[in-house]
Amino acid sequence: MSTVKEQLIENLIEEDKVSQSKITIVGTGAVGMACAICILLKDLADELALVDVAVDKLKGETMDLQHGSLFFNTSKIISGKDYSVSANSKLVIVTAGARQQEGESRLDLVQRNVNIMKSIIPAIVQNSPDCKMLIVSNPVDILTYVVWKISGLPATRVIGSGCNLDSARFRYLIGEKLGVHPTSCHGWIIGEHGDSSVPLWSGVNVAGVALKTLDPKLGTDSDKDQWKNIHKQVVGSSCVEWNEHCCGLSEGSELR
Repeated sequence: MSTVKEQLIENLIEEDKVSQSKITIVGTGAVGMACAICILLKDLADELALVDVAVDKLKGETMDLQHGSLFFNTSKIISGKDYSVSANSKLVIVTAGARQQEGESRLDLVQRNVNIMKSIIPAIVQNSPDCKMLIVSNPVDILTYVVWKISGLPATRVIGSGCNLDSARFRYLIGEKLGVHPTSCHGWIIGEHGDSSVPLWSGVNVAGVALKTLDPKLGTDSDKDQWKNIHKQVVGSSCVEWNEHCCGLSEGSELR
């Protein structure tokens, strides 16, 4: 006797089992899930895969996305602890990493996260040899270089999030100071993400008006409006983000 599905649906052509724009996110912390929501809302993938070692959290986050499928065009959302779920990904976003513990230096954290990358990157490349990788884990600039070396992929296929977040914060804070929406504010942070980043005050403009033409001392110690404090706020936000938002792992856990 035919099932309800067989009576209802007749496949006229063979189903395409290989995704054409699959994206995998490694690490289901705050940043990983924010990436997932953005990908789904912008309809960037025909399949989304999540990978993490925290099985219960992973299951809960996956179910939340699956149950919200009514509002997305991405029909296939899968997850697992094993990297086989990431197979044939076009893009892999790595957000997983260890938290910086009390009394631990950033150099200590670097080594711990390098060890994590050594454990996960080969498995990603094995399952998706043609993928591009976007690294978000901190310290992002160092880890992007490490991932490039571990993966053996061309440099053009391993990308770090770099100072994009710093620049977004920079533009928001400029707009907040002026009472202007950040889309009208233009400015860039360059260098290494975090406390060694550099603000390009000469390039800051609002709707095409360069602020340096209005105040040549903009961003210097002699600037009466203390614009340099905006960069300090950007750096301060990065320190908070390191400890609170970018980790897809709980303390003491390891990706295997």
